[in-house]
Amino acid sequence: MLTTGFKTFAGWAIALAIGAVVFGYTTGGDSVGPVSMGWKGGVGNHVGYAILLGGAAICAVLAGVLVAFRDADADAAASYLHVADVPVGQRPTQPSYWPVIGAFGAAMVLVGLVASEILFVAGVVVVALTAIEWTMTAWADAATGDPETNKALRDRVMGPIEIPVLGFGAIAVFVLAFSRIFISVSAEAAVWVAIGIAAVIFGVAILFALRPNISRNVVVAACLLGGVGVLAAGVVAGAVGERDFEHEEEHGAEEEHGDEGAEEGAEEGTEGDGGGADAEAEVTE
Repeated sequence: MLTTGFKTFAGWAIALAIGAVVFGYTTGGDSVGPVSMGWKGGVGNHVGYAILLGGAAICAVLAGVLVAFRDADADAAASYLHVADVPVGQRPTQPSYWPVIGAFGAAMVLVGLVASEILFVAGVVVVALTAIEWTMTAWADAATGDPETNKALRDRVMGPIEIPVLGFGAIAVFVLAFSRIFISVSAEAAVWVAIGIAAVIFGVAILFALRPNISRNVVVAACLLGGVGVLAAGVVAGAVGERDFEHEEEHGAEEEHGDEGAEEGAEEGTEGDGGGADAEAEVTE
């Protein structure tokens, strides 16, 4: 029997997939490109098509998860966790940082619409990941009446997915932000900026190592503040723009031109020396 959650997200997945196909054809897609996801023909506007199709894929995954766990049914959870009985559900009691991260992703989307397409895509990715994580956290918190059981259930479902995906996404976003910072300042200043950032990270790591009993909330808050600071600096640096780069090809062309001029001057000097020698020979005769 199909659960209510499965029907809801499966319906959204089908609607978004149809919307992606229609959007692809109305924005210039040809042949069967929008239907075959670009394998045979074009898909029209790539950004809109990818967003709609990505939303359909996310909803399809959520539908599969919900039908597999029977919408957090107590008996299904007990069978999955290999326990005899699972306590009744309760209201969520654990703090969640996903609303803050989602708001930050929405800000990235808005700024990216004006400043950079890369920042816009990164914001869309952050919002999509936040939607998935927030949904699964809310589902697990209300699954049973035992917080430890809820945490174990969520970790077993999302751990193999979120660790590599979130790690890769965080690295990509931070690399993008740092690259914007480095190319917006001079070459000498970029070295000092890199040294300063490394020193701050190293100092914070030493502080956490010396205080092993520090609260987990403090660690999370420090990481969030650091991430917000780096991304804000990246946005500002992207708005400032890149510094002027001197291309090696231009220098090479100038050097070749200078060498050719030197060779021509040397040839003219040789000819002049030859003419002077002839004149001296005539005077001697």
